[in-house]
Amino acid sequence: MRTFKALAALLSYPEREMIAALPEIEDALRGEGVITGAALVNLLELLRELGDGDLLDVQERYVALFDRSRGLSLHLFEHVHGDSRARGQAMVELAELYRNAGLVIARAELPDYLPLFLEYLSHLDRDAAQRTLADVAHILAPIQQRLAKRGSAYAAPFAALVHLAEYLPPPAAPDEEADDTPEALDRAWEEAAVVFGPEANPANEGCSRAATMVARMNAPNAGA
Repeated sequence: MRTFKALAALLSYPEREMIAALPEIEDALRGEGVITGAALVNLLELLRELGDGDLLDVQERYVALFDRSRGLSLHLFEHVHGDSRARGQAMVELAELYRNAGLVIARAELPDYLPLFLEYLSHLDRDAAQRTLADVAHILAPIQQRLAKRGSAYAAPFAALVHLAEYLPPPAAPDEEADDTPEALDRAWEEAAVVFGPEANPANEGCSRAATMVARMNAPNAGA
């Protein structure tokens, strides 16, 4: 599905080459017809913002959002594993999944980097891609809500992904504190990793969800 490749490009660091490819990204989004209506309009608005802005300003906004805010991290397992040991094993399993699909991580990037994951989805048939995307929709939906609260056009790709996953997110938490200041970022990284298992809060299902996601993607009927 070209749509997932287009969304992967939009969520990657905005290098000059990506900006130059914006017309092709737009053609892919329009041509495949998977995303329509208001969701497509909002995506096109992001394309306009990226294309019309000064490249350095565009890059600074990207870094301020995704590199300085743990709650907006583009690394999927950051939101369920944090710095726990389980994250390493989940990375290994996801990298193996890519290799089994014939994909090679050609650059120094972690396997759970969302644009890489979307590249993987682009190699699946539509039904398999949707099922696999649904396994991480609970991670994507809160990011979309946080970006929308900040008035960022980057909320559009996440909204489109949540819609494609047919996921109905719970209401956003009221008065969520922004965490994009250096001080807040420091506090977030100093927090102890969440403990999962019998001794943890039973309401915390992050680790089990991630394990389910990997298990489903490795199942014979996953479409890889």
